[in-house]
Parts: sequence; structure tokens; C-alpha cells
Amino acid sequence: MTIRDARDAVTVAALYLRWLGYLHTRSATLRPPSGVRITARGIVAQVEPSLRRTAPRDVECLWLSAMTEADETALACAFFSLAGYTDEARTRADALGVPLFTMDLTGTPQPVNSAADELIATGA
Repeated sequence: MTIRDARDAVTVAALYLRWLGYLHTRSATLRPPSGVRITARGIVAQVEPSLRRTAPRDVECLWLSAMTEADETALACAFFSLAGYTDEARTRADALGVPLFTMDLTGTPQPVNSAADELIATGA
């Protein structure tokens, strides 16, 4: 699916999460400071469809949201970005174990870090 606008980017991320086994994706009721949040049973994901590179604060806010929303079982999280990530954001995501993906305009998410590779390997 070609990404032409922000809605397409969110749709691509939701479809990818379904492919990973996270069914029944939906937009989250609480909006993050930037981007769009998607939830499904067992995961919360954030999509940054702008041309702004994702900063460490964005990664930290997603991770904190996942920890806050988790009950007795751990809640996974993942970040999808069109413009990529700052070096500091990648370092912070690695420290927190947050899977990072970039999306090109053809709509193909690509893993950025080892946590993303692990999520692809294990799925939901």
C-alpha cells in the first residue's frame, strides 16, 4: 500500500501489526503529543507520519504508556516512523527494548533495531 498521507501511514502500521499476529487493532483513545497511537491486545504502537525525525522523548513516552497500561502481563510496544529516528532516540529505544520501524513511501515497514528484529521473529 503506497503511503500518500498520514492516514495511509497509520493503516500500513495497523496492517503490519495484524501480520505480526496482533489482531483487532484500533486507534487509542488517548492521543500522544505527536503522531497517532494504535492499540491491540498485547501491544501499543505509535506512528509518526510527519517528516520530523523521532526524538528520544517520543520513544520514552510510548514506553511509559505501555508500562502504565499493562496489567499483570507485559504490554509490548513498537514505534513506526516515516522520517526515521535521531541517534539519541535509537540509543534510548535500544536501552528500553522498544522496537523501531521505518516506513518508506511504498508502505513497507523495515526494522531499525534488534528489538524490531525480535518482534518480527516472535510475533504476538
